[in-house]
Amino acid sequence: MSKKISGAVGRTPLLKGLPREVAVLSAVAFCVALGFGILLPALPVFARTFDVSALQASAVISVFALARFVTAPVAGTLVDRLGERLVLGTGLFIVAGSSLAAGFSQSYMQLIVLRGVGGLGSSMFTVSALALLLRVVDDTQRGRASSAYQGGFLLGGVAGPAVGGLVVAWSIRAPFFVYAATLIVAGIVALVFLANSRLHEREEMVSGGEAGKLETLRLALKDGAYRAALAVNLITGFLILGLRSSVVPLFVTEGMQKGASLTGIGFLVAAGFQAVLLLPAGRLSDTAGRRKAMLYGTIGTTIGMIALTATDIAVNGWGTTAVAGTALFLLAMAIQGVASAFLGSAPTAVVGDIMGGKRGGIVVATFQMMNDFGVILGPLVAGLLVDLFDFDWAFAAAAGLSLIAVIFVWLMPETLNRRGSLTLRPPETPAAKELT
Repeated sequence: MSKKISGAVGRTPLLKGLPREVAVLSAVAFCVALGFGILLPALPVFARTFDVSALQASAVISVFALARFVTAPVAGTLVDRLGERLVLGTGLFIVAGSSLAAGFSQSYMQLIVLRGVGGLGSSMFTVSALALLLRVVDDTQRGRASSAYQGGFLLGGVAGPAVGGLVVAWSIRAPFFVYAATLIVAGIVALVFLANSRLHEREEMVSGGEAGKLETLRLALKDGAYRAALAVNLITGFLILGLRSSVVPLFVTEGMQKGASLTGIGFLVAAGFQAVLLLPAGRLSDTAGRRKAMLYGTIGTTIGMIALTATDIAVNGWGTTAVAGTALFLLAMAIQGVASAFLGSAPTAVVGDIMGGKRGGIVVATFQMMNDFGVILGPLVAGLLVDLFDFDWAFAAAAGLSLIAVIFVWLMPETLNRRGSLTLRPPETPAAKELT
């Protein structure tokens, strides 16, 4: 069976020349995103069956992201101690088990607790999968490998909500069971096809316990490229996953006075452009450099947010026609999709370049934490700005924040084909000092 997979990988343009593990991780990402996309729209609706407020219903989504954020350092430590593959499979089965149990919840508190447990498993999966992905590929493959991995998430995320409508029509609890099933499939795929995976024989980082892990992170934070990757991942979580998913639907229905279907069309346009450009963006990152790809992404995100700001001003300030307002909105979403394609691969590749193929769970975990923090913070800050001012203030603030990321990227050093990597040396003994 493994030979068949290897052959399929060789015939697929997106995965040509990449290690088999990239195809396996991309398939796992698709299964996870498919199930999550089916469950996500049903979560607040299911929570409301326990007679809770809208805020409490929304908390079932936030608690998952919060648990991911809080437990990411734990996941990073587990990766360093136990290895990526064991942590990956365990994390998937934890999320599957918690989702299955959540489907049988008899109270709101049970649902909240189980979603929190699922967040722990999710952080274990995310950190370990990304760490493994970055270790199995060569320096000139990280952009394409990251694009393929993100492509799995993207396709699953697009297909999930479409299937979710049919599942919810069957039962409001059914999405939990379907999500658990997709995660079990993902876990089996990971355990079977990653069992004989061989990582490149490279020198491991010297951990030296908790102090060594903190020293590893301290060294990484001294690198301007790593700081830029953190800033970009924060912006991605804040704007693309946080603000856009929470404020844009309200903007369409309340600010533009349009039906909710326009929101779906806008998200589909963004996803379409992102899907088409994921591979070219990854190739650009592997050939022209990470910095150039990240500049395209951050500048594109800034322009996209400016376009959304202009849409609100044009519709509500200038009295632009409905057709022109809709066209401007879809253009803004298309720009966001283009930018997302470049930001889906290059920052991840930067982290891999810094690690140099070595195990560094805390470095990957911190990178992931920035994204989760942005997801948590984005809807809150954007919602506050909308309540105090208007939609254009939220979008303008987002454009300003994205511009800060542009500055970080502009000042960062290029990491493609960098000589050397983040390495810790054991503490020198007095005898060693005398010899030197």
